[in-house]
Amino acid sequence: MIDSYRFGEIVIDGHPYTSDVVIYPDRVDSSWWRKEGHCLSIDDLKNIVENEPEILVVGTGDAGVMTIPEETVEYLQQKGINLIAERTGQAWHTYNRLSGSGKVVAALHLTC
Repeated sequence: MIDSYRFGEIVIDGHPYTSDVVIYPDRVDSSWWRKEGHCLSIDDLKNIVENEPEILVVGTGDAGVMTIPEETVEYLQQKGINLIAERTGQAWHTYNRLSGSGKVVAALHLTC
């Protein structure tokens, strides 16, 4: 469960993180980094897709600077993954709301 978010920091189950994170049902990956910092490419999703989530909640940053190219959206659709992309300030609430309703993963950009 995400406790709070502010620019550059997220608190998950009482533990603060200051780098971008992927939240899986059983763990948090705080070493997530994208090939291009403000663009979510197919290559950035390898580990996420291997976990076969039903829903992927993407936090595009505080100001929504991270983009998601159409090819990435189509790739997720082909894999049967429902993508929800929002600014991180909203995405963490969405993740908390959905996390108990199936296999949900969140990939959250904490700045920009």
